[in-house]
Amino acid sequence: MENTGSNVGQLDRHLVSRKKAFYPVNKDLGGYLKRYGRLQTRGVRYQDLSRYVEGVPLYGEDGKDTLWMSVFYPPSEQREINDDLVVTYADLKAHGDLSIVQHLYVDRVDLCVYGNTMPYRVRLVNALNENCDYYYVKKTDANRIYGLELEHLLSPSRIHYFVRGNTTIEEHIVGVPGDVFLANDMPESRFDLVRLAKQFVKFDTRCLLQLLGDMHTGNFVVNITRDFEKHHYRFRAIDFDQQSHHRNIEVYRPQAYKANAPLMKAVQEVLAPAVVAQYRREERALMAHRVSVSDGRVHALLEVMRRDKIANSDHVRQLAASLCEFHGDDRYAKCEHMGELVYNSIMAFDKRPTEQEVRVMIDDTLEENLM
Repeated sequence: MENTGSNVGQLDRHLVSRKKAFYPVNKDLGGYLKRYGRLQTRGVRYQDLSRYVEGVPLYGEDGKDTLWMSVFYPPSEQREINDDLVVTYADLKAHGDLSIVQHLYVDRVDLCVYGNTMPYRVRLVNALNENCDYYYVKKTDANRIYGLELEHLLSPSRIHYFVRGNTTIEEHIVGVPGDVFLANDMPESRFDLVRLAKQFVKFDTRCLLQLLGDMHTGNFVVNITRDFEKHHYRFRAIDFDQQSHHRNIEVYRPQAYKANAPLMKAVQEVLAPAVVAQYRREERALMAHRVSVSDGRVHALLEVMRRDKIANSDHVRQLAASLCEFHGDDRYAKCEHMGELVYNSIMAFDKRPTEQEVRVMIDDTLEENLM
């Protein structure tokens, strides 16, 4: 694959190696969230869950440390916290209808001790049938909010989330974790490999166009659906912290991560360059259609985003230069904010992929540019 001038060879294998700063939700973004029903005034807050007094490591079925720990609260506060957690679930899943939670109880609260944001994961169980569900409690960050909203509007999947001050509540996105999928569920037949490779090309296309970064195997899941002809696959992002923040274009391309090498290998083995171009055009067309049927919602979001500072100016300039070269479009050079870069990408949906965009998925050897 060709180098796009972003010093790939000098990068650490994870591409994103530093913690990003948190950016607050400004007045305009808050107004957008209120207009589209993304704000709440009740339920649990991130700081409430931070009052735990003890934590124990959580191990998986294989006996390995999951890098999460289950936390416990003082008896005097446990009842109030549990009540708030159940109300929060009702607001997230049923627009506040508390009748759906009368048989639910809080089974566990886990804290992720690895990574930048230290989210909490809440496990609720239905007492009648032992079925469980999860949701996440995170610190509010403007980059994440833009990522969630763009994913909701531009991807094939919808996302339930809401914001309460400095707390963001996100639903659990169901799927096989990317690393688990590659270890246990990679298809063997060429038929299924073609379907998988097609969806990876589409996923890669969406991430670059909406500037969603850090999509290594730990930050996406794979949905596997049994069809009347074998299986259908879909890639879903589950982490949106690196939405429109990093300066390096490679961060926004899932193909650039070493962990995703088996997926790129499948693309190279079963898809001809012309087919890659076809799938990229197809995904652009689908995203353009989602913009047109959003009834102005995408444009409203982008008008807020293109004025918001969610990355430092050096990051914007460096990424703009890379995007100019990659897309062969000088409009990016005039951008002063990350939101403007996203706006230009989305407004170019009707353009065909350049030869560079297609060639970078296919040419040369897999090892040359995968970090």
